[in-house]
Amino acid sequence: MQAWRVHENGEPGEVMRLDDIDRPVPGSGQVLLRVRAANINFPDALLCRGQYQIRPPLPFTPGVEICGETEDGRRVIANPALPHGGLAEYVVADEAALLPAPDALDDAEAAALHIGYQTGVFGLHRRAHLQKGETLLVHAAAGGVGSAAVQLGKAAGARVIGVVGGPEKAAVARELGCDLVIDRRSQDIVAAVKEATGGRGADVIYDPVGGDAYAKSAKCVAFEGRIVIVGFASGSVPAPALNHALVKNYSIVGLHWGLYAQKDPASIARCHDQLTRLAAEGAIKPLISQRVPLKDAAAAVQRVADGTTTGRVVVLTEGAAR
Repeated sequence: MQAWRVHENGEPGEVMRLDDIDRPVPGSGQVLLRVRAANINFPDALLCRGQYQIRPPLPFTPGVEICGETEDGRRVIANPALPHGGLAEYVVADEAALLPAPDALDDAEAAALHIGYQTGVFGLHRRAHLQKGETLLVHAAAGGVGSAAVQLGKAAGARVIGVVGGPEKAAVARELGCDLVIDRRSQDIVAAVKEATGGRGADVIYDPVGGDAYAKSAKCVAFEGRIVIVGFASGSVPAPALNHALVKNYSIVGLHWGLYAQKDPASIARCHDQLTRLAAEGAIKPLISQRVPLKDAAAAVQRVADGTTTGRVVVLTEGAAR
């Protein structure tokens, strides 16, 4: 089979190589899946760079989220077992963790439903307890993680403010349903949020960016607001001033979705049932900006690494439903 493999750490476009290798062999409790579509996540770029919390042995195949097909023809969503990641024709995955791909979504959309949307549900509801009528501020609202949070916030009845970088991404955020879009390149985020909320600030702030985005969040979070930390796409990990959180009475909460697979795996299945229902109702639908063939996967991972994409970039293998 064909598989993209990283033989040394570095930038994805430079270190990923398309190899012909044997199919992976399932271990105990695992199944072999034919990959139909693989969603590219920012962690795939971090894996290539050797900067992710998990460092699989070289050479390895990136790709942490797929829509695949079982030997009996079922469409499923899975997280491949590294080092045999999803940017390949076949993967192995834990059988107990397989989830049915929603009928309402095609292969690319199903591949993009899992990590980003589960992170959104757990972050917004389990960690931040977002309520109907509250104001939700989403950083990188036109990106893969942010776009999911925007849709989930609207589905929950929140007023959603999206922060983006540039007019093209602003247009995408408006199409997603943001009630207000702030272009951080040309607008003052803090002033715009305070003006839009009558000086109160945002009740929940969803931050997959870190760095300066977090600094701005702390200045425009509401009394008893919640800042949800879900990642550091900027490459800068902020150092919160805890005295500021004390003075303003707001909470800083972290969300590492992967821990739920260890601590509370049943909650992931319940969340998937909720997402499947929302997809069937049309309340959520992964924004797929690019669908690329397997041969172009390395360049696609590099674009995600560079932050030039909107929504999700998905790699399709031969025979995927488009």
